[in-house]
Amino acid sequence: MKKTLLLLLGGFLSLVATAQETETFWLGADISLTPEQEAMGVVNYNDQKQPMENTSLMKYYGLNAIRLKVWVNSENGFNTPRHVLEMARRAQAQGMEIMIDFHYSDNWADPGHNNSPKEWLGLDVIDVKGKLADHTRSTLKLLKDNGINVKWVQVGNETTNGMVWPYARIPDHMETFVELSNAGYDAVKEVYPNAIVITHLDDGYNRFLYTYVLNAMKRLGGKFDAIGMSVYPYWSHRDQTAKEAVTDIIENINALSEEFKCKVYIVETGAAVWTPEESYEFISRLITAAKNDTNGNCPGVFYWEPTSVHTDEGGYSLGAYHLFMPTKIMDAFREASKK
Repeated sequence: MKKTLLLLLGGFLSLVATAQETETFWLGADISLTPEQEAMGVVNYNDQKQPMENTSLMKYYGLNAIRLKVWVNSENGFNTPRHVLEMARRAQAQGMEIMIDFHYSDNWADPGHNNSPKEWLGLDVIDVKGKLADHTRSTLKLLKDNGINVKWVQVGNETTNGMVWPYARIPDHMETFVELSNAGYDAVKEVYPNAIVITHLDDGYNRFLYTYVLNAMKRLGGKFDAIGMSVYPYWSHRDQTAKEAVTDIIENINALSEEFKCKVYIVETGAAVWTPEESYEFISRLITAAKNDTNGNCPGVFYWEPTSVHTDEGGYSLGAYHLFMPTKIMDAFREASKK
């Protein structure tokens, strides 16, 4: 009997070990600008100088997940729920998982711009809460009704200073921020009960920032399943070697995962397109360390708009393409996908 139990225990532990070893690591990208690029006639190419549609390009380079942002009443006509549905269909057809990023604004939301949709201004907090929940619910229901599986949902984008200003600006209105975050969380779970709901902050180097916001959320009953982190050495003014920069990030991820008992995703990263060799080294180190040095607590790395337009005359400088062709930065993903 004792021998049998030992054999059963050994088999169970072997299964657990196998499951841990085969857990998927997510190599992702936010390519929300694709419909706008296509409307402009932009065509991107792979390393063989073949034109390819952007979700196909990401698959070509080994990515297995796509992140898509959504605005409320889009000021420029893009990033609408319909655009998100179209892009999600393309990504899912490639066998890729989907992350939805709610900005809760009519335009860009980030630490310096997290303005309320114009339609919500002048409402009381209870009505804003209802609007936010309705927008979250209806967008996700559109996706679900069209056969889209959503694995992750961000309730707010880079909510370092809160969201839906002026209603839920941090630090002045932390209680309202938590109330609106919870409304979004609950709406997600109504439509996709198994989706992982992420609270996303910027400056992944700044442990004080994360502990301040997330401890306040916990104290006030805030709900989140995972932490989302932006990692940009350029925007964080980190003049470090790739090794030093990655070491600092991984230390922060491990500390936050331990403190808040949840996974930490790098939902945005990017490096200078004009120094592709150095940027390749940083991204390659970041992916490798996230995968191997966090005990499974950083399950994925997402690059922000790798195919964004960059030419000799200008454009977005932290993408991974120049003159519509891939730089060496994209090799970091292809290499990681084969390990």
